[in-house]
Amino acid sequence: MAVDLLLGLQWGDEGKGKIVDVLTENYDIIARFQGGPNAGHTLEFDGIKHVLHTIPSGIFHKNAVNVVGNGVVIDPVIFQKELDALKKFNLDIKSKLFISRKAHLILPTHRLLDAASEASKGKAKIGSTLKGIGPTYMDKTGRNGMRIGDLELSDWKEKYRSLANKHEAMISFYDVDIQYDLAELEADFFKAVTELKALTFIDSEEYLYQAQKEGKKILAEGAQGSLLDIDFGTYPFVTSSNTTAAGACTGLGVAPNQIGEVKGIFKAYTTRVGSGPFPTELFDEDGETMGRVGNEFGATTGRPRRCGWLDLVALKYAVRINGVTELMMMKGDVLSGFDKLKVCTAYNYKGEKIEHFPYNIEAENVTPIYTEMNGWKEDLTKMTSADQLPKSLNDYIDFLEKELEVPIKIVSVGPDRIQTIHR
Repeated sequence: MAVDLLLGLQWGDEGKGKIVDVLTENYDIIARFQGGPNAGHTLEFDGIKHVLHTIPSGIFHKNAVNVVGNGVVIDPVIFQKELDALKKFNLDIKSKLFISRKAHLILPTHRLLDAASEASKGKAKIGSTLKGIGPTYMDKTGRNGMRIGDLELSDWKEKYRSLANKHEAMISFYDVDIQYDLAELEADFFKAVTELKALTFIDSEEYLYQAQKEGKKILAEGAQGSLLDIDFGTYPFVTSSNTTAAGACTGLGVAPNQIGEVKGIFKAYTTRVGSGPFPTELFDEDGETMGRVGNEFGATTGRPRRCGWLDLVALKYAVRINGVTELMMMKGDVLSGFDKLKVCTAYNYKGEKIEHFPYNIEAENVTPIYTEMNGWKEDLTKMTSADQLPKSLNDYIDFLEKELEVPIKIVSVGPDRIQTIHR
């Protein structure tokens, strides 16, 4: 049984949490394969809004097992807060949430390192979420990191102390004014680790292999978006993991020939949080309207998202490097009321028209070339079937499908799980 993937195709915040929640009824296992608590997956149903950071978005379905894969980095303190928020829903966490022993731990000093590094950059800062993600992945690739499986060893606190001492020496190297009480941070950390150890740790690659042999249906859930991929994103304004389809193989131990459908999620427009180039960004009333109507604030950071027209050059790039087989368009309802819509179909790159995503998309090199389309006025939020959608929206969807050469199977018309139209 193949493993299906669900990925964000822009700069994150596409609405992956909602779609995983919608699709979970079709799967036995939801497996998160990268990132950490810098992600914010928002789910809304039964009048309640839920924000998950590390726990997979299938946790509210009683028949689904949720796996935190080896490619994820875990902050025990934040993880415990997520678990505490779930207690009132009487979920069977012990049997429905498994954690890979190979997943790396975020230490309190990782977060301090993150803050020191970002502060040292001044105006050149990259917009880190300050969750310790980058330093943790640096320790992982530097072969210094602590993993979930280490917590089962008798000497894990000695290993922790050695790494934390090294981090403190590194913090002093940055020579910035970072105020902290490590003893207090460690007290919270050790308490959270005790509770974390009560959960089920697994050798996730073996678990998923056996699940495939048994015919279980598995959906791999990504975090952030393709344009934040450490290799293929807008470096250095990226995250520290592989957010693209290849990351699911290394982040779960799934062989490439076992990947089935690749489901790509994008907004009907474009947003970005933090620093970095953004060719279609709007600084006018249209951009303000998108942000206000779309409630564009980061689920993890609360930071306002920058908004702009849909960038098809970037979206085609993401579709190709991921091998996307079907698309889901989110927040179509946010564009209701615009007289005209614009879609970026090419770039003016140093005086030359190009249709591919170049190495550098900084504003001095790239100007978007737009195709203009008619907007729609209708309120989409109460619509329940594709035949109710206005003609201008269907024209918009048809245009995107032709350009991207991939079918759009879902159109989201609101945040609730029931506001989902299947095509």
